[in-house]
Amino acid sequence: MRARLVSAIPLLASALLVTGCANQLPQRSEHEERIERSTLDHSIQIDLGQTPLLQLPQRRIRFTEQYTYELSEFEVVRRYDRYTPYQPWRELYEVPLGALAIVGGVTANVLNVALLGSLPKSATRDWIRYGVAGINPLMNVESNGRAEQNLASIEETLKDKRLEHSSLPWAERPVSLQAAEQHYELLTDRHGVLHLNLLDNPLAEQDLDAVNHLQLAASDGQVRAEARLLLSRSLRGKLKEAHALVYDDLESDSVERWVERVQRLSSLGLEEEASELEQSLIELTRNDPELQAEFIQLLLNKAGRIAVDPGEGD
Repeated sequence: MRARLVSAIPLLASALLVTGCANQLPQRSEHEERIERSTLDHSIQIDLGQTPLLQLPQRRIRFTEQYTYELSEFEVVRRYDRYTPYQPWRELYEVPLGALAIVGGVTANVLNVALLGSLPKSATRDWIRYGVAGINPLMNVESNGRAEQNLASIEETLKDKRLEHSSLPWAERPVSLQAAEQHYELLTDRHGVLHLNLLDNPLAEQDLDAVNHLQLAASDGQVRAEARLLLSRSLRGKLKEAHALVYDDLESDSVERWVERVQRLSSLGLEEEASELEQSLIELTRNDPELQAEFIQLLLNKAGRIAVDPGEGD
């Protein structure tokens, strides 16, 4: 029995050494809010405009990427165990200071009785607590300045759960366009708008007389959207002539022919193209004021159109 007791003494001393080295400090807590977002729905929307029937060569088609998220808001509390790590060399000054603190604490408690408890706790209790820790050779005095900590626990509480909707332009992204057997890749602008123009390349190079619809598609590899844009018969009959009126050589034509081309586009119902041609001709004659004035005057007399040089105010 005595032998067992003797062998247990080193184990007990080791346990006391291990548990007595760290001076435990009050636990510290951290509070924060965390938001988790999970995607419930992801789609691409194609807005063809008022009608899917195309009766004019130009159309602005808007592409939008839409998301539906579920947002979960959590309150997170992290609790840390704090302690002052043991450093033996600190005992060289903590032991004598601890002894002085105990004497001071005892003296303060005696005076506190005479003063009817008017002394602060930092004098009556904290001094004694500091002194006890100081004279303990296996423990350092509490020190917030060199305290260390370990994560003790994490608690998460769900505070709120809600849906959030997001709509973003399909900005500067590719759009697939199919006309009969031909496939083209076009790009939207920074607002997610595709500026479709049947008189401009690449569609201007294709004969669209027998094409009754255009197939549009947008995809990011995960979701895909498609839309069909119908071409009216009257529009298809105008495309070849309109293309020639807009793109045939202007410099070799007379001023009278310029006016006729503008006037013909307007009579075909292609007012936007007529206005664009007007501005192109005004820009072309900017360095020849007499020719420009002749064109503007003839345009007014023959077609009843008032053209204004956009650079006049510069």
